[in-house]
Amino acid sequence: MSSVVQFTSQESNGNEERPSRSRTRWYKSRGRERAKIVRTQPHTVVCWGQRSPALRAYEATGSREDLLLCAAIVDACASVDCTYTRHVTFLCGRGGIYALGAVVANIMGDHQKCDMFLDLFLEVAQERALPIGPEEGGFGMSYDLLYGRAGFLWAALFINKHIGQETIQNDLLMPIVEAVLAGGRAGASDNTASPLMYRWHGTRYWGAAHGLAGILHMLLHFPLSKEDADDVKGTLRYMMSNRFPHSGNYPSSEGNQRDKLVEWSHGATGMAITLCKASQVFLSDREFRDAAIEAGEVVWKSGLVKKVGLADGVAGNAYAFLSLYRLTREAIYEERAKAFASFLYHNAGKLAPIGHSRGLADHAYSLFQGLAGTACLWFDLLAPENSKFPGYEL
Repeated sequence: MSSVVQFTSQESNGNEERPSRSRTRWYKSRGRERAKIVRTQPHTVVCWGQRSPALRAYEATGSREDLLLCAAIVDACASVDCTYTRHVTFLCGRGGIYALGAVVANIMGDHQKCDMFLDLFLEVAQERALPIGPEEGGFGMSYDLLYGRAGFLWAALFINKHIGQETIQNDLLMPIVEAVLAGGRAGASDNTASPLMYRWHGTRYWGAAHGLAGILHMLLHFPLSKEDADDVKGTLRYMMSNRFPHSGNYPSSEGNQRDKLVEWSHGATGMAITLCKASQVFLSDREFRDAAIEAGEVVWKSGLVKKVGLADGVAGNAYAFLSLYRLTREAIYEERAKAFASFLYHNAGKLAPIGHSRGLADHAYSLFQGLAGTACLWFDLLAPENSKFPGYEL
């Protein structure tokens, strides 16, 4: 028996109810507990993701209290002078604050406030560098999910999903998509094996946070010409063919031979989720489905890391199984996600750096490096068929 499966059957050290007795009640209570902690730390939401556990709690439970708390957090973030950051993305910039504000206001029926946030988002969309390609000197803005154009596009799609398609019109978004593709081709000009390649601070990252996996995942949400689709597929095949031969894991960056990172930011986890999306878009290309399953096996073998968050921790790794569950509907992936959640139930408090220096304490409550991501995972396990990696899946 796997050590993870054995772990799920161990007795709790406390008096809390174990998931095997009442799974739904347990996940709700644990998710609310972590979300309540995060709500008291609104300053941590700004940097590491705007879709706070309060909104995920509302989606899972329908509690008006959770929605009001989410609105309060968004208002607190929006009241800060957002000109301090030049980033326009969902996770680390103004775009996320305004996108989430519009969605929450729309849910609450406050159409005036929703329009205000949409206007602010459209002001961000006027950033001149967004649609500028490399032939026009467009390398001033990166292409990645955390800080670049892919992150802005995600914010726009988040609005369109929750408020209505074409709320942010394709006429605004497709020039940015074209600029991302053009930038990738320019970045791959000295590597004919891969149709697309991107640099972030001089490094050709492969992962979801700053590299190929995250950018390709975003491109897969848009209508692509045959040439564009072939370039996306060719880049995925290039990555698949350059996995580490012994582990099946993916390098963190081009030419990096250190096979150590299995997480969403770098390695198999982010690729598993991206390949799941590719298999849904390119239905006739079975190789992407097979590669997603293989990446999931890497996560199962090596994904119980010593951190809790979405970016580089166990919570993020569990979402690879939830993506595979939605793709295949095979119960084994739901059970694996629950096994990782059980590990967090026993260990999250020890792994999160609560009570240390200020910077680490802030991270302990954040979405991508702390307990907020764990809260989202527990809420998503209430209905795994509807689960989405926060800030990555739509």
